[in-house]
Amino acid sequence: MKSATPYFELPSPFETELGTLKLLEPPGSSASELRARLLDESYDKPFVLDDGELRYLYFNTRLMQSAMRLKSPDSLDLRYTQKMMAFLLFLTRPKRLALIGLGGGSLIKFCYRRLPGTHLTGVELDPHVLAYRELFLVPGDDERLSIVQADGAEWLEGVERGLDVLLVDAFNKDGFAPGLARREFFQEAWNKLSGNGVLVVNLAGEPGTYAGLVGAVMEVFDDQVLVVSVPEDGNHVLYAFKARQFEPRWRVIHNLAKELKARHGLDFPRFAEKLERASRQGVARRLLEGELV
Repeated sequence: MKSATPYFELPSPFETELGTLKLLEPPGSSASELRARLLDESYDKPFVLDDGELRYLYFNTRLMQSAMRLKSPDSLDLRYTQKMMAFLLFLTRPKRLALIGLGGGSLIKFCYRRLPGTHLTGVELDPHVLAYRELFLVPGDDERLSIVQADGAEWLEGVERGLDVLLVDAFNKDGFAPGLARREFFQEAWNKLSGNGVLVVNLAGEPGTYAGLVGAVMEVFDDQVLVVSVPEDGNHVLYAFKARQFEPRWRVIHNLAKELKARHGLDFPRFAEKLERASRQGVARRLLEGELV
């Protein structure tokens, strides 16, 4: 079925990112002007790069937001998205899951296919990102899935309590969404999570830029926070747990990791190892205190 959204296509002008660009521009646009704006980073909309194997969503060439492998569009190609799914080690069958920051929809698509008993909500602020929904093969809304355009903080204020998992992967061209990097947002997240709920946050950029965010989460969640690095992507992933007196039973978790790998195909045993090591080494506290750079 032909897309209802007109994309303006032109060859990638970038030396290292080869392929075809798809832009949300009218058919009569000037390719030379768009190329110039892309190169000097004055172009102010997200754009898609398709190299024949992978389809990427970019805010600019320094901030690639999503990647989809064309032969397996529901898989998680970026390592940090795989590690965000490590919440399943602590909550194997969530009933309600929300994602703030839809992007190319990788996490929502994976959860939609792999967690059939979970109701999913994707929240995205930027209408230009939502305009690429069909291009990234995000399923249509149904009884299990709802995609909404909204400010993530405002949406969270109005949602019913009882979220089992809240994933936050919200960025703009300048970095982590500033409206979410506040103690008030994380307090609201704590309020809306179920008793054993888990908050998962993707952290990208220089560690010093999000140390304060980590501190805010640790304060709200009473230090029940784990942070693991994602060296392949240059990210960290934060997990915060609402359960009272959170004490991971690592032997049980390592056994569960084997089952989850067989069920979902991700390297959960490795995720469990990294989480246990992060717990022992106090990575969250070290990041907060500036020891990790």
